[in-house]
Parts: sequence; structure tokens; C-alpha cells
Amino acid sequence: MSDWLPRLIASDMDGTLLRSDESVSSATVAELDGWRSDGVPLVLATGRPPRWMHGVREVLRSGTAVCCNGAVLLDLEPMEIIDEAPLHPDALESITAGLRARQPTTWFAVEYGWEFRHEPVYRPRWDVDAPGVAPAGLDEMTAVPVAKLLARHESMGRDAFVRLVEEVVGDRGTVTNSSTDALAEISGPGVTKASGLAKVAARHGIGPEDVVVFGDMPNDIAAFEWVREGGGRAVAMAHAHPDLMAVATDVTGGNDEDGVAAFLASLRS
Repeated sequence: MSDWLPRLIASDMDGTLLRSDESVSSATVAELDGWRSDGVPLVLATGRPPRWMHGVREVLRSGTAVCCNGAVLLDLEPMEIIDEAPLHPDALESITAGLRARQPTTWFAVEYGWEFRHEPVYRPRWDVDAPGVAPAGLDEMTAVPVAKLLARHESMGRDAFVRLVEEVVGDRGTVTNSSTDALAEISGPGVTKASGLAKVAARHGIGPEDVVVFGDMPNDIAAFEWVREGGGRAVAMAHAHPDLMAVATDVTGGNDEDGVAAFLASLRS
């Protein structure tokens, strides 16, 4: 694959494209601009909702973002949602009831894309006083489709809690994790970063064999598997979760060392 060059670049944001201070370095912006000038589109594949994309949009200016782990496609230039794959009320109600029965001190929140609602006892780690963020009752939160259901436990370990959520959810949704907390992210059945990336790639007439994807956490695994099985490159950051390392084709430097830019530059050398 020494002469291989991507026709589409996909990258996770937190812990990958973004430095620890949530900035995108000038070196990374310059490298991405070089590829885009050659007609190679950039796709951001993130667990973040659209409402968290304004900052990176100011830096990168354009591109497509696969948000909420594949549930929402966002055109960054006009900041418009162009596709959604939500989790529906019947699944929301049965999943939350099942989790509450198995672990009564599980607390819930939901992402609608532009807004966030959480049970009063649920402790948001970010956006506590931001516009669009408000407490709500569980019945209200599960009454309409959502981009992502969040389940949090304050005392269980992360891996044990995520396994419990996977058992309860079964085939009613897709469970992943992208933090060090006992926080499970639940999307609709089959909805992953891979499904979102596949939609964007298809819009460009591109298959996984022509994609390079960068990531660092378990919610990147599906995208890595899609690219790897298709013949593309799945690049883990140096600090990536061991489960992601296991399905990577390559490893690059950490996010604070501009690992994404360094790997892309190496493809041209």
C-alpha cells in the first residue's frame, strides 16, 4: 500500500483531530487544506451533537460531520442537518425501563441534535448552563425520536456498566462509549460512525477502500472495521483504547503531537 492515497479523509474529533485544549493546530489545518485543494473531502466522525460543532466549523469552514455517532449528518458550511437516523419512542421507553429495572440508579439524558435534555438527577459534565440544555422528566424525553440516548451511572465502573447496557439493549439499539466515565451512548439499531461515513462516502461515489479514518475510542471501532475490511486505512492515535488498537491498520502520534497531520503528510512522502 506504499502508493496508496485516500480519496476521503475521516477523523474523530476529541482525542484525535483536536488537541487537549480543543484547538485544531495550524499545521493540521494546513495539511487538511492541502488535501482538500486536491479534491479530497474531509469528514468529521464524532459522538458530538451538532450544537457542539460551531467552534470547529469556524476553523475548518466546510465539510460534512457525522454527529451523534452516526445518527446525524451535518453540512458544516450552512450548519444544516442533512440526514437523521433516530432512536424511536418505543425503543426508548423499553430500553430505559429495562435499564432502570436492572440498575435503578441509572440516569438518563437525550440528544435531539440541537438540544439536550436530562433527568434532574443526571449530572451533565459539559454545557450545564448552555442554551438548549434543560432538565426534563423521563416520560417527556422518551416521547419523541432522539439522536442519542445517554445512560450514566455514578458508581459502577465504565466497562461493567457498558456491558450491562449492551445486555439490556440487545438488538433494539447500538451501544458504545467514548469517555472514561460509566456513560453508555445508545443509538438506533445499526447506527454507528460506520453507517454515517458510508452514507457520506456514497454521496461522493467513494468506497471504504479509498478512505482513511482516524480515531482513539471504542465508538470508532465500527468505522475502523468498515474501512479495514474494505481495504482502506484505519489509523489509531498513539494513546488509543486497546480495543480500537486491535482493529487498526496503522498507528500515528497523539493528538497533541498532530498525529493526524503527520500521518497524512507521510502518505505523500
